[in-house]
Amino acid sequence: MIRHVVSWKLAAEDAGERAEQAAEVARRLNALDGVVPQLRSISAGANVAYPDANWDVTLVADVDSLAALEEYQVHPAHEEVVAYVRSVVASRVAVDFEV
Repeated sequence: MIRHVVSWKLAAEDAGERAEQAAEVARRLNALDGVVPQLRSISAGANVAYPDANWDVTLVADVDSLAALEEYQVHPAHEEVVAYVRSVVASRVAVDFEV
């Protein structure tokens, strides 16, 4: 199984706006549960501590294989979420590892 972990720093300078966007990113990602068949599990959440040091929102998703991860990446529902995420993100970091 592959665990896909992604964190984002959002571009908004206003803390309130950034918090709203982080919550919306998490909401949209969590809504993929049951929609994208390759996902075994998905959990996304907005940061709740140390906003000056931590990233703003993180995703943890499990899929069966690298092939399933690639299928998830191009699923139309995921691509719709990605379009929103890209509109509010300044930077992204990701790690994919076997569990």
